Parts: sequence; C-alpha cells; structure tokens
Amino acid sequence: MFSSTWRRVAALAAMVVLVGASAAAITYGIGVRHSPAAAPAATTASSTAASSTGTVRRMANTSGPLTIGQVAKDATPGVVEIVTSGSSAAQGAPGGGTTQAEGTGFVIDTAGHIVTNEHVVQGANSMTVTFDDQSTYRATLVGSDASTDLAVLKVNAPASLLHPLSFGDSSVMQVGDTVVAIGDPFQLADTVTSGIVSATGREISSPNNSPIENAIQTDAAINHGNSGGPLLNLDGKVIGVNSQIQSDGGGNEGIGFAIPSATVQRVTSELISTGSVKHSLLGIEARTIPASLASTLGESVGVAVAQVESASGASAAGLKASTGTTTIAGVSYPTGGDVITSVDGTTVKTAEQLRALIDAHQPGEQVTLTVSHGGQSRTVTAKLGMRSAA
Repeated sequence: MFSSTWRRVAALAAMVVLVGASAAAITYGIGVRHSPAAAPAATTASSTAASSTGTVRRMANTSGPLTIGQVAKDATPGVVEIVTSGSSAAQGAPGGGTTQAEGTGFVIDTAGHIVTNEHVVQGANSMTVTFDDQSTYRATLVGSDASTDLAVLKVNAPASLLHPLSFGDSSVMQVGDTVVAIGDPFQLADTVTSGIVSATGREISSPNNSPIENAIQTDAAINHGNSGGPLLNLDGKVIGVNSQIQSDGGGNEGIGFAIPSATVQRVTSELISTGSVKHSLLGIEARTIPASLASTLGESVGVAVAQVESASGASAAGLKASTGTTTIAGVSYPTGGDVITSVDGTTVKTAEQLRALIDAHQPGEQVTLTVSHGGQSRTVTAKLGMRSAA
C-alpha cells in the first residue's frame, strides 16, 4: 500500500504469537520457535458428534441465531487438522534436521480447497489434512500470501468428506457479539471455544510485517494449533480466520485476533484464480491526524502525508509531504503537507482506513483522492503501484 514502519500490536511487555504450530510456535519480534509446555487439562468443549450433513441441513432448515452447540455441530465436519513437515531452517527453527508443525484449516468449496494461515504452511515440503472422521489425505499448496497470512490448500478427497463452511460479513460484527472458534490446539482435535467480539478494526502484523487491517479481537480461547481455524458467528458463518494471540507467556490470555472474512474471501479467491496475490502501493508514509488535535495542529482531520516515495503514484499525482512536525503530549505529528480526507468519495479519518481502501484495489488501478493543504481542498488522481511481497 504505502511505505511505513508498521506498528506492532503487542504492548512492550507482551508478545504477539502466531498460533499455528502445536510442536513449535513463531513469536513476533523474536524470530524463533520453541516447544510449548505440556498441554494443560482440557477446559474447553470438544465436539465429536458432528453430523456429516450438518452445515447444509442447518442452513436449509434453521433461521435465527443458533446455540454454541449447534454452531459447533454444524461446522465441525468442515474443519480439518493440518500437519506440515519441512527443514528446520525453512520453518524458522535452529538446526539442520526436519521439523513438524500443526495448525487448523477449513473447507470452502466442493473442489477440495482449504483455507489456513500462511504461517502454518510456511517452509513446508509436505502437508497432510485430517478430516473429522480421522481420514488423512495429502494436500498441495495452491498459493499463499504472507502479507495477509493466508494460504489455500487442495485435497483430492471424496465429496462425502467435503463440507464447505460459508462466509459471513465481518464488517457487521459488533463488540459483544458471541463468536465460536474451532480448531486443534495441542493436537486436541475439534476443540470448540466461545467468547465475544472484544474489539473490531484492529491492525495486526503479518509474518512479513505488513499490516492486516480490520482484524477482529476476541476473548475466545485460542492456543497453539488453532491458527487457520474458523471464527464463526451464531449464524454458523465464518467471520474470521484465527491467526494470533497477544500474550506475556505465549499462552492464551483472552486476547486473540482473527483475519476478517472480507479479507479472507478476497485473498483466497485470488489465490485460487492465480496462485498469488498482488497488493497495491500508493507510495506514501502516512500518519493519522486525530479529530481532537486537528485544530491545534492547524490541519484537517484525515491522514497526513509524512513522506512521498519517488517514482510512485503519489509522487506523479503531486502529493506534497509534510515540511515539519508538531509534538503534543510526546507524540510528533507531521504538519505543513497534504492531508488525505477521502478516497473515491469515502471519508478517511485514520491511516488504517486509508491502507484498507488502497489494498482493496489492484495495482495499476486509479484512485481519486481528496486532499487538504493549508485549508484548501483539491482532488487528485493517483495510479497505484505494486507493493513488494518481501
């Protein structure tokens, strides 16, 4: 989208942990894998009596919110355990041997496509998928995208085993809504946990440090092995893919994050079609101008252009970088440059909103920006470039 130093979600004393591996876990900011402590006594419900036609039957005959048990019964046949193996070096562990990791995924169509996290399959040279009836099939990688931490696998399994889960609208989820997580933490298959949406609109970092916008925060218990599993609403629809937790010790502390279904649907569709995902780049470093400070800073509410990359769409459109900074309460804000207030007619108030709007476009497409400078407003058109995958 644009160049910047992406902020971490974790507080200073906390770690943001990818939760895709039962045998090993990657910790943001440290870059190592470690073996977790022995699995604790089970404190979550485990669904083992799922109907082979649960998802289809429920959607056909039931209206209104379901119970947590009904969601679990209907969705569990579509959730799978993923086990990968690869070289230690490729999967981020020390040594020269092989390592095995475990995560979760779920079926999205009758062609055998399965969604999981990119960090679950990163560096893998062998992948197997285990279904609810404990049958196991080899999987192939259709494509992965480190920038959104998503991957699509494919299995040649009988139609009787393929129970696709449907996607819901992540954008309508509100704080306090009940959600259900299903996965295989610590190799405990079909583990079901529940909680609420703790916050929406979070920004989390992907394995390559790109931002993932509009993540859903939940207090539903998520642990090592849950990565790639579905977060469902009480309609039994997937509204997110469980990806990481924020923790002091690497275990669940009630702060988990799921990639929103809107992002999952867009990215997986592109992966299935082309095997890769292209991300747009505007070519600026951006900072939010909060509404509470705009008048003090002498700027409009929106996103200040702190820097402009040369040879970028932003540069060609004539966007002007800030000429100075103003510090308030220890925080420096860029001033004297352009402030972006809308994209294609959509009002923009934060850098996170701007990133999400830009990333919704393909490289090469044009966006119309409303820009404020010195109290004067103008409209410019910028052609988007392509963000590096590294």
